[in-house]
Amino acid sequence: MLYVVLWAFVKAAVLMLGVVLPAAAVLSWVERKMSAVIQDRIGPNRANIGPITAWGLFHPIADGIKMLFKEDFVPKSADRLLFTLAPMISFTPPLLVFAAIPFGPPIGGETWLSVSDTQMGVLFILAIGSMGIYGHTLAGWSSGNKFSLLGGLRTSAQLFSYEVALTFSLLGVFMVYGTIAPVRMVELQSHMWGGWFPNWGVFTQPLAFILFLAASIAETKRAPFDLPEADSEIIAGYSTEYSSMRFAMFFLSEFTAIVVVAAFGAILFLGGWHVPFLKSDAWWAYALQVAAFLGKVGFLVYVQMLLRWTVPRMRYDQVMHLGWKILLPFGLTNLVVTAIVVAWVR
Repeated sequence: MLYVVLWAFVKAAVLMLGVVLPAAAVLSWVERKMSAVIQDRIGPNRANIGPITAWGLFHPIADGIKMLFKEDFVPKSADRLLFTLAPMISFTPPLLVFAAIPFGPPIGGETWLSVSDTQMGVLFILAIGSMGIYGHTLAGWSSGNKFSLLGGLRTSAQLFSYEVALTFSLLGVFMVYGTIAPVRMVELQSHMWGGWFPNWGVFTQPLAFILFLAASIAETKRAPFDLPEADSEIIAGYSTEYSSMRFAMFFLSEFTAIVVVAAFGAILFLGGWHVPFLKSDAWWAYALQVAAFLGKVGFLVYVQMLLRWTVPRMRYDQVMHLGWKILLPFGLTNLVVTAIVVAWVR
């Protein structure tokens, strides 16, 4: 038992320090570079080591150094305890979610490429992922700033609203595949219709995929759903009074959430690590499957970044209207139609 726990800790440490956090840092560069390309600018190119600029890849490192040396300011009117705990509460759930996300197929019956192969994996992801809202809400309330309070209230209203639509978009997928275990769900999507067409969730539940994408982007509080930190309206929302590494925790939690959404979407709708027509137990086949999964994650990250820089920010009443009057009814409709079809087929 002790060996299993220690092995899980080792895998978690490697995953967090070697994959997730570096990926979140690199995404800050990707976002700047992508916005520069869309707006016909050069983008990050100032951070350098001697004559080497490496296309601006040193900027995430420069950002980390800058955050470490910035003054850690706490407002006089703030609740110091909650003000300190809020960034940690926001930063921890996106990291914990990765414990239930498999990055590749089981090898020799062992899930080497995931921290935990729990049968309740999807419920774990949904439950833990929703805990970050408390950090953002507490940050807004504990800052003692009216703009931060407005950002915290917007956060709680928006995230609670879109969690309902997100859940309904996933119920149809659970109904089709009859499982909530991530590894088993990928195995079921690996079956081929007629021997040539993949049984991926995006094909069995196309409407659910669209609803999931919209609701999950709203859950990450990214444009066009960035109302909780709308700079032109409430300065920076719940993070207005934060600086140094406390602000960096909020910053990294958003980029980590982007990777979480992409990995979750790849497992549920894009077949995970499934590569059509690949049937081999050789080492290169496993490597190709892991590469396929990372490629699908990268594609969904690209879609989120593209939407971030092409769709303008919505008004808050439009955000609520979309969540409650469009996504939720479509989610319920998709659930009813899926139930009828599944009952008829079975």
